[in-house]
Amino acid sequence: MIDGGTADSGGMTLPAATRMIVSRLERYRALFTGRKSNRRLIMAKGSSGDGVYRVTEVIGTSTKSWEDAAQNAVTTASKTLRDLRIAEVSKLDMKCEGGKVVAYRARVQLSFKYDA
Repeated sequence: MIDGGTADSGGMTLPAATRMIVSRLERYRALFTGRKSNRRLIMAKGSSGDGVYRVTEVIGTSTKSWEDAAQNAVTTASKTLRDLRIAEVSKLDMKCEGGKVVAYRARVQLSFKYDA
């Protein structure tokens, strides 16, 4: 419950909680894309050759953490998709029940190359 601009969990203000979540999102993006900036990653092959790539979006879940959720998404997708190139965490959220977090969800955009 929010009362007077503060969240009822841990006395953290709503803006502080938002900054914490955004910071974690940027950290996970850097982890999976190798980029530290907040600029949008363009998932396409550079000038080092020709190819056709597709970007698809999957959502991984975990009861432990966002990192595990993202890893689950990549691991599961790699069983069916060949030649995965880039994974970008585009959104993090949580499933809540009864006021408690029951699952972490990571929306991941995956880039893979079409066979020639």
